[in-house]
Amino acid sequence: MPRDKAESPSLPKVLVIFAHPDPDESVANRRLIEAITPLAHVSVHDIYAAYPDFVVDVHHERALVTDADVLVFQHPLQMYSCPALLKEWIDVVLGKGFAHGQGGDALAGKTCRFVVTTGGAAEAFSQQGYNKYSMAELLQPFELTASLCRMYWIPPLVLHWARRVGDADREAFAEIYADWLADPLAHQGGEDG
Repeated sequence: MPRDKAESPSLPKVLVIFAHPDPDESVANRRLIEAITPLAHVSVHDIYAAYPDFVVDVHHERALVTDADVLVFQHPLQMYSCPALLKEWIDVVLGKGFAHGQGGDALAGKTCRFVVTTGGAAEAFSQQGYNKYSMAELLQPFELTASLCRMYWIPPLVLHWARRVGDADREAFAEIYADWLADPLAHQGGEDG
C-alpha cells in the first residue's frame, strides 16, 4: 500500500509531470493522480493547469527537474505520442547545454519513467495489430530523449483501454503505480515496477 504524506523524508524526490489536456474528463488519469497524491515525496505538476497558454517558464521548470531525483511523465497517448504541451515542454526545458550536449548534465543519473494511458486494447499495439507498432516502439523517442539526457530509463507503465477496463482493473493499475512510487528506486530495471 502507498505511504502517506507523513512518512520518510529519506525517499527520493519524485516529480510527476502530468500532461492531460482535459483531466476532468479522464477516468483513468484522474484515478492515478488520486492514488499517488498521498505520497509525501511525490509532487504532481499539472503542466496544462500551469501553462494554459503554452508559454512554459523554462527557468521554473528547470529548477523543478533539477531538484527531483525521479522524473515521471504521466499522460494519455495522443496520435501515437504525448499531448502537444508535453512535447513543447520537453523541447524547451530539456534543452542543449542544460540536459544534454556540452555542459548539459543537469539530469544525468536521474531516473525517468513514462506512465501512459491508451484508448486501445493491448493487442492493438503490435505488428499484427491495428496500430502496427508496439508501445515500446511508439515510446522510443522518449527513451532516446532520456538516454540523450543521461537519465536511467525504466520501462513505461501502460494502462490500455483506460476508459473501457473495469473499475477493478483500473484500481489495480493505480495500486501498481502508487506501490512503485512508494519506493521508486528499489527495483530499478524491473518491467512492472
